[in-house]
Parts: sequence; structure tokens; C-alpha cells
Amino acid sequence: MKLSFLHVFRVSVMSVVVFMPSVLMAQGSRPADSVNPFIGASTNVDAAGAYHGLGKTFPGAATPFGMVQVSPNTITGGDNGSGYSYEHTTIEGFAMTQMSGVGWYGDLGNFLVMPTTGAGIKTIAGTADGSVPGYRSRYDKKTETASAGYYSCFLTDYGIRAECTATQRCGLLRFTYPENNASRIQIDLARRVGGTSTEQSVRVVDSHTIEGYMVCTPEGGGWGNGDGKARYTVYFHARFSKPLEHYGFWTADIPSDWSRKRDDVVSRRYLERVVAARIVRDTVAMSGRHIGFFTEFATKEGEQVDMKVGLSFVDIEGARRNFETEVARLSFDKAQRRAADSWNKALSRISVEGGTADDRAVFYTALYHTMIDPRTYADCDGRYVGGDYKIHSADAGFTKRTIFSGWDVFRSQFPLQTLINPRVVSDMINSLTSLACESGNGYYERWEILNAYSGCMLGNPAIPVMADAWAKGIRTWDADEAYRYAVATTKKFGNGTLGYTPGGQCLSYTLEYAYADWCLGRMAEMLGRPEEAAKSYAAAQAYRNIFDSEKGWFRPREADGSWQPWPEEGRLKEWYGCVECNPLQQGWFVPHDPDGMTELMGGRDKVIADLNDMFERTPDNMMWNLYYNHANEPVHFVPYLFNRIGAPWLTQKWTRHICRKAYSNKVEGLCGNEDVGQMSAWYVLSAIGLHQYCPGDTRVEITSPVFDKVTVQLDRDYYSGRRFVIKAVDNSPENIYIQRAELNGKPLDACHIDFSDITAGGELVLYMGPQPNKNFGTADTASR
Repeated sequence: MKLSFLHVFRVSVMSVVVFMPSVLMAQGSRPADSVNPFIGASTNVDAAGAYHGLGKTFPGAATPFGMVQVSPNTITGGDNGSGYSYEHTTIEGFAMTQMSGVGWYGDLGNFLVMPTTGAGIKTIAGTADGSVPGYRSRYDKKTETASAGYYSCFLTDYGIRAECTATQRCGLLRFTYPENNASRIQIDLARRVGGTSTEQSVRVVDSHTIEGYMVCTPEGGGWGNGDGKARYTVYFHARFSKPLEHYGFWTADIPSDWSRKRDDVVSRRYLERVVAARIVRDTVAMSGRHIGFFTEFATKEGEQVDMKVGLSFVDIEGARRNFETEVARLSFDKAQRRAADSWNKALSRISVEGGTADDRAVFYTALYHTMIDPRTYADCDGRYVGGDYKIHSADAGFTKRTIFSGWDVFRSQFPLQTLINPRVVSDMINSLTSLACESGNGYYERWEILNAYSGCMLGNPAIPVMADAWAKGIRTWDADEAYRYAVATTKKFGNGTLGYTPGGQCLSYTLEYAYADWCLGRMAEMLGRPEEAAKSYAAAQAYRNIFDSEKGWFRPREADGSWQPWPEEGRLKEWYGCVECNPLQQGWFVPHDPDGMTELMGGRDKVIADLNDMFERTPDNMMWNLYYNHANEPVHFVPYLFNRIGAPWLTQKWTRHICRKAYSNKVEGLCGNEDVGQMSAWYVLSAIGLHQYCPGDTRVEITSPVFDKVTVQLDRDYYSGRRFVIKAVDNSPENIYIQRAELNGKPLDACHIDFSDITAGGELVLYMGPQPNKNFGTADTASR
């Protein structure tokens, strides 16, 4: 979950989400047929009951881990990372890049395309309330459909059907027009989610083609309203099926001394400047600070006009090459089929049997959402823009990837990908390491976006990702180099000589840094550096330095060792020593030493009672709350703590409860921000019955599966096995408790297995029942 700590943004169009009927989702036998891209596709804060909003996903077309996402955009400005919210009634256009599930105002949303008809060219999208008219259009919600790799809707103001699909680096649009002598395609080159690009250029290349670029800098807002320091250029090569016989440009006179961030670009004075933009027809090229392009043509009733766009973050030549490689000879229909095929192949890494149609929709949509990022950042020839903002080539054999929401995704998203997409994990580690080198910074960023060291959130999350990957045998990266940067990272960001991080967010920082130190120790141990490992393991005990035995809980303290005043609300006070949570939620975060933590807290029985009480007090709808707040990441390991302290039946009870209550096949089907795959990855792992409590440790916790049978296909380039199967015998919504288990035909008394048990291939059989078997899985409660 990413946010501005003081900002509360409320959507202006409607305050209540109109929930999409699940029957709009296609049903079929292939995994992609169960994907419902509308799950989570709302920013609505009223429906969420919190200023973070709902899932903030986008419904548009993408391919697995692709560079391009072609999606409708309904709003500019505000805390609106995806550019779309389901309850909005108008569409500004269809952008070629999107972020998935983020707060902190978002970024991308570049190259906004809108088909229009009628006399007179509007140079602005206009406002949702109609106070500033523009080219945005109402759309018929009944015609809005989305599936894996495809989106379509009917723009009622123009009588145009719009369709979107994508390849890895290219977007395709198809518009079906009414009869009109003034049909049009308009492209807003300045548009950017949460701001604007600061420089644009476009040139007509031939009778069907344009190309150019859009420069995006922190001065134009974007990630963190500019505080995220995102700096990138989007290059494009676009081809129209209709010849460019009547075309032109528009250019708005934006003074050079005007601020151009999130709130600025939706201010009245800015909008008035864009409304008054000058139309230019007597040139083949234009550059400026706020420009657009349009092409006009006559259409017959039902005539289809296609547009294909190749993108690159490297240069125009890269955009051309991506275009020629991926879409130059590809029809829209064939591209759509290929996109669907790519999703079926990707989603088939896990197949599930049993459950309801809605269960399968939630599962496969969750799996789909985990494969948006980390996205491809390199061109088809392997070139990419590095941390020094120069062009590099990934000749070392990895694909450069971007958007690493570290504080979120080390918990479930990357552990999931180690299982089903180990090559993607390796790519991301190589990408982070190359960034640390190329940038000259020599340390790992905790929230990377397009080479930016954004500084968002806290902790050192790249280190757990690396330790976990190496421990699992994903070793197609330079561990010595990675370890060197990891050491530098903990020296720059860590608990230091005090053994804790003092101040107002002491709990969150101290506990997160302590865990990262333990992961660094694991790396050192695996690399044969015992003395360094011992030092890091000792630093990982920092959590003890902020435990107040008088209060029986973690408590923020100052640099002089004094405790901060204990609040009247006690552990439930949000932001007391914490980031985005309260001490009750953050205090359980000692995944590397649950035994030591349990001892501090008064022993096993006391901890089980306290932990279970937190779950019992959690609202049934699982929305943002003071107890088990699944809408945000700090608690995501907590249900699996029961496994570690000898009460695995409570892990089984509460994970099934969360799967049922926090996820559903509806627009509001994510109780919090998707956060670049983390919220969905937690569901995928928990629904198949396997989830880590401590990434970096290869122990995998067993819980109650949602499905009767799960088959995980393993990557033979990394693992020795072909597949791992989980069967839940007599599974049902009532039979949620494991009675006994077998691994490869032999009795299994533990509530966990090792990751190597999975990757060797085999079968885990769980026998389910309606009442807890409190003898199952309790013999071994050791933390390692």
C-alpha cells in the first residue's frame, strides 16, 4: 500500500461503487476464461471505508509481464494509480501504459488515444462533471467487457465501439465507427496519470505512420506527485489503417514557470489554457510542452479503423523495431488470440479443480494480477535504459524488468514467483543489481520504478528476495556482487549502533530492518562467510531492543533510550511507532525468530490467545480495520504464525476465512490495494494450501486449500521435478480442517514441508474434516 500520509482523495463522480455482475465474465475450460479483470478495478474510498481505496487495478489488455497495458482511463489527477475507477461514467481515452494496484498518486497512463466524431476538435478531455466540456465520452456499462488480453466498450457520445489488445511491447486498438464525415482519432501526448509529461514531440513519417516521444520528469508529477523521482521517456511508432490525409496538431501555451503536477493539471487555469490550444494543420511535425495529434476521415456505418502502437523506453529506433517484430503483420483478431494464448500458457503453471465458478474466477484473476509486474523494460533486442540513464544491453542473458514494490512483494508475490516463474525472479534480481551498479548508488532501492530510487516505504526488501531465491536454488545471478550491495544497503539503511531505529516510526523500521539483517545473515551463511553471518544474525535480534516488558509489547523509543508516551488507545493507535498500521498489527513481524518473540510475549498459550483474539475482533467484511487488517501488508504473515507456535488448526481456520471474506468475484473483490501483485499472491498461495512464513527460510507452511486438487507445473530449467500436486480429500466449505496428511504416500506429521519437497515433484494429500485435529502438525513447532 503506497500513499501520501496527509492526502485524502475522494472521487468526484460517484461515492458508491456500482458492483459489476459476475455473469459478465466469460466462462470456459481454459484458465484465462475464468479471469475477471474488473476484480479490484476501483479507487473508491467510500466503498473501502478508508482513504486508501479499493484494489486500484485496471481492466484493460495486457500480456504476462508485458511492457504495454492498453486500458481505459477515466480520470486524471488525484490518488489514482490505475487511471480507472469502475464507478466513473465517462472515459477520457485509452492509454498504453498503466500501473496496477498502487497508491501514492501513480504514474504512467501515457499516449492517451480517443476516437471521436463530429464537427469541431476538442483539445482537452474535459472534466467528469461536464463543467469543462471535452472529448471524453460517456460509455455504456452494459457493453463494457474485459478478459485476459482484451477490453471493449461502447462510447455512447460518439456511437463508437472501442476494442483493445496487446503484445509484449505493442498496443492495438480497433474502433468501429458510425457513418460520419468527421470521424477522428485523437492522441493526447501530454497526458500522464497524476500529472503530465513535460516535453512531447511527434512527426508524420508517411501516409499511415507517426512517431515521437514523451518525456516524463518529477517536475510533471507522476509517482508520489514527483517525490518518487520517476524520470523516463516513452518513444512510440504508431500506424493507422486509414491514410493520414487530413491531420493536424494542437499545442497549448503553458507558461514555463507554471507548476505541472497532479493538482495543477486539473486546475481551472490550466484547463482553460488547454481548451484554448491552437490547432495547427500546415506542418508534419511538432514539439512542445502540451501537444496532441489528430487524424480525420470519413467513415461508413460499421467501418473499422485499426491503430497499432510500438513503444520503447530506449529510443525511437527501439519503438520501430518492437513494432516490426511484434505487430507489423499482425491483425487485431490474431493479436487478441495470441494475447489470450499467452495468458493460458502462463496461468497453466497452476491448475485447480473443485471449488465454485466464483472461486476459480477469484483464483485465476489473482494469478493473472501477479503476472503484471515486474514488467519487461527492455526492447526486443535486449536494450534498456539503465540506472545511469544510458542505453545498455542485457547481454548477460537476463531481461531487464521494472516496478519492484519491495515492501509489499517480498512477502507473497516473490515467493509465489520462485515457485512458478523462477526466471522472472532471477531477472528482477539481476535488474536490481545492475541498477545499483549503473546508478553509482551501490545499494538497493526498496521501491524501484523505471530506474528511479523513489525512497517509497521502508525496510530493505530486496535482501529477503535475494536470500529466498538463493536458498531455493535460483542462482542465475552473481551472488557475490549482489551480497556486496546488500551489505552496503544495510549499512546505509539499518538499525545502526543503537540496535534500533529511534523516532516516530520506530517499530516498523526496527522490525523490518531486523528481518532484513537475518536475511543478510542467511546470504552470508550460504556463501560460506560464517563470521559475517554471525554478525548479521546478531543484528537481527534488534527486535528485542524495542520490547517493553512492562507493557508486554513493542514500543517506540527515542535515541536516548527513553520510551515514547504510551497512548490511551494502547496497541491500537494507528501510526504510533508504525507506518500504515498500529503496534498490534506491526508487532507480530518477527518472522525470523517466532520462538524468541513468543518467549518475550509471555509464552505460547498467551500468544495463541492474543493472536486469536485479534482475528475474532476483525470485521467480517475484512475492510480496513484496527485488528487483522488484511487490506495492508504488515499482517500478511500473521495467520501462519499459528503454525509456528503449535496451533496449526487456527492457521487453517483463519486462512480459509480470509480467502472467503477478503476476496470475491466483484469489483470490490479486493479489500485493499492490489499493490503490484502482493494482495493476489497471498490468495494464490493460501488457496493452494502452501505459504511461507519467513522468506529466506525454505520451510513452507501447510494450510487448508480452497480447492480439491492443485497441480503446480515446475520449471525444469531450475527444478528437478515436473509437477507437484496437492489433493484435499473430502474438502468443502465446512471441512476446512486437516485431519492427517501424506507426502508421496508416506504419513506426514508436520504442518510444513521444505521447498525442495515441492520442486522435486510429488504429491501432498490432505484429509479434511469439519472439526480441528489438534494433534496434527503440532509435534514440531521449531522456528527453523
